[in-house]
Amino acid sequence: MGLTTLQHRGQDAAGILTYDKDGFHRVKNLGLVESVFTKDNMATLPGSLAVAHARYSTVGRGDVVDVQPFLISYPFGLGMVHNGNLVNTAQMADELARKHRRRLLTHSDTEILLNLLAEGLSQLGGDNESLSFDDICSGLEMVYSRASGSFSVVVLLADHGLLAFRDPVGNRPLAWGKRPQSGEGALPTGEAHMVASESVALAFNGYDKVRDLQPGEALFIDLQGKVHTRVIKARERRPCMFEWVYFASPESEIDDVPVYGARIQLGRQLASQVRRVFKERGFVADMVVPVPESSRIAAIALAEELGIPYRETLIKNRYIKRTFILDSQDKRKHAVDLKLSPVRSEIVGKKVLLVDDSIVRGTTSRKLVELVRRAGAEQVFFVSTCPPIKHPCYYGIDFPNEEELIANGRDNSQIERELGADAVIYQEIAGLKAAIHAAPGPDAPAPRFTPCMACLDGQYPIDVSAASAFAALRRSDRASSKGGGVGGGRAR
Repeated sequence: MGLTTLQHRGQDAAGILTYDKDGFHRVKNLGLVESVFTKDNMATLPGSLAVAHARYSTVGRGDVVDVQPFLISYPFGLGMVHNGNLVNTAQMADELARKHRRRLLTHSDTEILLNLLAEGLSQLGGDNESLSFDDICSGLEMVYSRASGSFSVVVLLADHGLLAFRDPVGNRPLAWGKRPQSGEGALPTGEAHMVASESVALAFNGYDKVRDLQPGEALFIDLQGKVHTRVIKARERRPCMFEWVYFASPESEIDDVPVYGARIQLGRQLASQVRRVFKERGFVADMVVPVPESSRIAAIALAEELGIPYRETLIKNRYIKRTFILDSQDKRKHAVDLKLSPVRSEIVGKKVLLVDDSIVRGTTSRKLVELVRRAGAEQVFFVSTCPPIKHPCYYGIDFPNEEELIANGRDNSQIERELGADAVIYQEIAGLKAAIHAAPGPDAPAPRFTPCMACLDGQYPIDVSAASAFAALRRSDRASSKGGGVGGGRAR
């Protein structure tokens, strides 16, 4: 059920790995959570220690072999799930083969992290009974010294406990919660623990959020229920801004910033931009229309600020996947037509202000403008709650090639022509930052971080010197995948 609440983060595949006295048990396959897991195969997953994953593929070819959780038998027995991307994937795969005689069995960067941790732990010496938290932290030094990129990771250590750790800038989210628990399989402390990409998964399963993991922090819950924490390697906190703009569920809090509140503020920040452009160009809008689902909250706030009627005239087919994280351009184009149906009676002759969370490649945006025009709109204005995305992302959002990005090398008038819109209005970077900082509300402290906005401003907080090799590898993966074409994505 926790995976189901995180289905929006990955639709390609899902898997669960558990552990008990009889060893490891695993079920994984391509598809949505509800199709991968059945009553019968869930019965094969006993144990009170588990890791699970919903996949959105930004590395690898989309094959079953790349579906997480990953498992390695030595040392101790380790099962791993991972959210993020290693930028130096090719370099580390080569180094693991040459220096450590470790050959990878998949095309996933998660397997690299798994082997780095296994190598670090295998150098400790001793036996299976003597693994301490100090030993675990020593083993993690191999990961933190060699892996360059974004990673939030949860690891099942057989006969020892559950380990979670986050990259040095905390780029990908990771939250820890606990709840009272008794009965069979309960820890001596009477508490159960859960670590997840989003707090919505904790809340749904009855866990109270304790806190987000700090950048570079390792958290270990042993089999006695004792919690151990240590910051292994940390720098300035730089969580990805796209979590609040698009990826995360509205019910979640990412690094203590409510996603719902941030999206309300994004809409409010946009109001001044819209007013200015409309005044300069003599435009008037009859209604504000959200592009379901992730822009709805911002669109409501924008309509309130502008005093323009809010109308949901694009009706979503709820059985179509999120189009941004589909694995090919052709699939995204086809999905837009299937996903949204316009209410023609409300659109004919109207000047429509369309609000979407972002404009990345422009594929979906162009189709949306066409859809509304075909429904009879007199004018279509396209508003993005996110500033122009001009630079590649190498940290877990799948646009690693700048030539894919519609805002790369184009000014606003050129983007308007590309999309076929009467006007395109973007959020400003200052507005995005202000929205995230204002989201906690008047009685809560403003967040003490600047979000990662590398795709907007080109200022990468994590080393991207291996980025060209990473982008080339991703192009090769896409060409070899069953989906074909360009584009894709992953978040877990």
